[in-house]
Amino acid sequence: MTGERILVTGSAGHLGEALVRELRADGYDVVGLDILDSPCTTVTGSVTDRALVRRCLAGVTGVLHTATLHKPHVGTHDRQAFVDTNITGTLTLLEEAAAAGVASFVFSSTTSAFGRALTPGPGEPAAWVTEDVAPLPRNVYGATKVAAEDLCELLHRDHGLPVVVLRVSRFFPEGDDRDDVRATYADGNIKANEFLYRRVDIQDAADAHRAALRRAPELGFGRYIISATTPFTREDLPELRNDAPSVLARLFPDQKDIYARAGWSMFPSLDRVYVNDRARADLGWTPRYGFRHILDRVDAGEDPRSPLARTIGAKGYHDRPTGPYTAR
Repeated sequence: MTGERILVTGSAGHLGEALVRELRADGYDVVGLDILDSPCTTVTGSVTDRALVRRCLAGVTGVLHTATLHKPHVGTHDRQAFVDTNITGTLTLLEEAAAAGVASFVFSSTTSAFGRALTPGPGEPAAWVTEDVAPLPRNVYGATKVAAEDLCELLHRDHGLPVVVLRVSRFFPEGDDRDDVRATYADGNIKANEFLYRRVDIQDAADAHRAALRRAPELGFGRYIISATTPFTREDLPELRNDAPSVLARLFPDQKDIYARAGWSMFPSLDRVYVNDRARADLGWTPRYGFRHILDRVDAGEDPRSPLARTIGAKGYHDRPTGPYTAR
């Protein structure tokens, strides 16, 4: 048993709950902070409440900051609310963590930070997205997450706070937010396809956060993409944009038959591929759930999700039904 105390913000959310569960199983003393009460929340309140944050940091050696307003909130919350939670809340945590001498700070960001940088022009190949791609946010969610990332780097430079920023791809279990996609493909089909280029199982996301927590003191500061390991290479990018099923037929000869038995189909085109090479190398992170795993489980008639993903399930993002997102 480690006995170390870790603060997890957003403890009532998908990733926050995953982290609280995993850390407790590892023997950590976990403080779960969220505006919503939950079995994984020990302190109910806001990350913008400086006095509360200071109390929560007492005796804490590491912070996993997952609390945020998400993309699904763009249609229900104004820009100021995003600034308050995603920027001011993060700054409050960073400043108080630095003052408390916290050894590791992990900030959960998003691949949505890349935004419009992920849209190739007509005739261009799919985008090969590494940490070197400059973000170009397309909405207030992405803009505030990028601003919060920059604050993380600033606090590291100015105060020596070890911070790792994780740009995490899709892991939410709710339906896709695009009406045309939901109308064309079954939900499981959409998510299976996304493991090729833009999705990660929540178990792997949680493992990446725990790895970042351990590595932050050595790294000092770093930004990393957290997504399932893609089977593609740069050479595949032109064909992925024009005829993705042909690439799949070459790399996974059994995919077409497995999909046919499930009544599924591959997207005709992919516009980007998230690359996790740097996270695997620097964090010592080994994701376990990739497209091959998905195919094998579907072929066996089994649920391809990790046990942790099945345990957490869907939480929703609103207190009432809003679009494809379930209510809490």
